Amino acid sequence: MLAIKNNLMAANAARFLGQSYDALGTSVERLSSGMRINSASDDAAGMAVRELMRADVAVLKQGARNAQDGVSMLQTMEGALQTIDNLMVRMQQLAEQAATDSYSSAQRTIMDNEFSEMSNEITRIAQSTDFNGIKMLDNSATVSIHFGDATDKIDVAGSIVTASGLSINSLSITTAASARAALTTLESAINTKDTVRAKFGYMINRLESTGEVLGIQSENLQAAESRISDVDVATEMATLTRNQVLSQAGTSMLAQANSIPQMALTLLR
Repeated sequence: MLAIKNNLMAANAARFLGQSYDALGTSVERLSSGMRINSASDDAAGMAVRELMRADVAVLKQGARNAQDGVSMLQTMEGALQTIDNLMVRMQQLAEQAATDSYSSAQRTIMDNEFSEMSNEITRIAQSTDFNGIKMLDNSATVSIHFGDATDKIDVAGSIVTASGLSINSLSITTAASARAALTTLESAINTKDTVRAKFGYMINRLESTGEVLGIQSENLQAAESRISDVDVATEMATLTRNQVLSQAGTSMLAQANSIPQMALTLLR
């Protein structure tokens, strides 16, 4: 029916043009953001899953950083133990030197002075070595390295490697007999110190392995989140092209539909 009051063809063309224009806007938004889901209306369920995955990824990444911080802390302690190791070797050397009868009492006194200084330095190092205020060489407190939920952690116990903790604070090498006795005590103390150093060593290896696992888990979760959230550029470009063509066609048809009522004017002349 030819009518001039209601142009139904123009209304129909305008409705389809609006739909094409909205779809074109969605494609542009997705391609410019790189994400298929930009709001809950795009995919409510997918968005909920994506946000949960993002939270898990953030926790895993922070857990990996916690593991690396733990490695740095233990490396600091292990480095101090290496210095203590050198001091104890020197003390053992001095005790061995003083244990022979070829030295005078005055010479042993000089050796004992250095021996005492080495002992005091071991205590100073053990008490002053810290990482962010955390000390693990003069107490047996436990430090927990956390990775995820409440139970996902690794506990590392500190150790007392001061001179008194190693039972070498009261040693003396002023006589050959006391030097020989010191050798036995020092050997036991070195074994104790080596046990502590080995503990820090294998805990470093464990934390490094944990960090690697957390990195892999984070990578896999990010891949899953990408499949849910990221836009498929090839598919979306095809959709964009289709919507551009439909928008152009809709614009042309709307112009044609708006001109059709003018045909009725010829009948009114």
